[in-house]
Amino acid sequence: MPSPSNPGLRGYLIPIGGAEDKISDRAVLRRFAELCGGQDGHIVVIPTASVLPDTGARYLEVFRAVGAGQVTVMPVLARADGERVDWLAQLDEATGVFLTGGNQLRLSTILGGTAIAQKIRRLHARGVHVAGTSAGAAFQAEHMIAFGESGVTPRAGKVSLAPGLGLINRIIVDQHFGQRDRLGRLLTALSYNPFVIGCGLDEDTAAFIGPDDVMEVVGSGAITVVDVSSLEHSSMAEAEEGQPVELFGVQLHFLARGSRFDLVKRRPLPAARPPK
Repeated sequence: MPSPSNPGLRGYLIPIGGAEDKISDRAVLRRFAELCGGQDGHIVVIPTASVLPDTGARYLEVFRAVGAGQVTVMPVLARADGERVDWLAQLDEATGVFLTGGNQLRLSTILGGTAIAQKIRRLHARGVHVAGTSAGAAFQAEHMIAFGESGVTPRAGKVSLAPGLGLINRIIVDQHFGQRDRLGRLLTALSYNPFVIGCGLDEDTAAFIGPDDVMEVVGSGAITVVDVSSLEHSSMAEAEEGQPVELFGVQLHFLARGSRFDLVKRRPLPAARPPK
């Protein structure tokens, strides 16, 4: 089940499409650090998805550079780590949690179902902000794309789903979206469950989803929103492995920086433009 819905209380959920700017203006990471309280904040970085030993240390440096007061790296590398009492206590002091990129199946198999995962869900419901980049973004929702093939066309059996952290059940996320040609696999995932909204996140682009379930685009790229709530026909149930899938009545929205999307009303909202 997703985090309990507490309008006005639940923390922001911030899926990031990966390859976010860590050198120049760092708009996405800076916005997250500010949201977490800046110098008064405490960000916990969980690098479980990555196999690179310096991933946590790199984000520690970046968050400090953009003004985060306290940054703690929590290297959950095995399921036993997810039960550590000292780390659970540290999480109680967090104003933000950041899940790094890597392999989302490492997150689901190592972190999923542990005491730390349950703690993150409770903290998010109480107002702690949770961001994740690339694999960390995919893992945030109830339904997670584990892997799938690139391409524009949805094809039967070409996407595998796995349970995610369950912080939201309104969306399913795909990352590196424009750069890796992933429209087809997101459409395939949505054909399995037309309830959810597809969010295809370009690199260096984030969806800042507030407790009111309105998301705002931050970063240099775009978010492709795929809405299948008015789906008229799908051939997924009859299609054979690898065959193209018919989908009629799909809506696409392309959101740039400053654009918003109401996930409840399923309505895009244009970015505010300065008066001329």
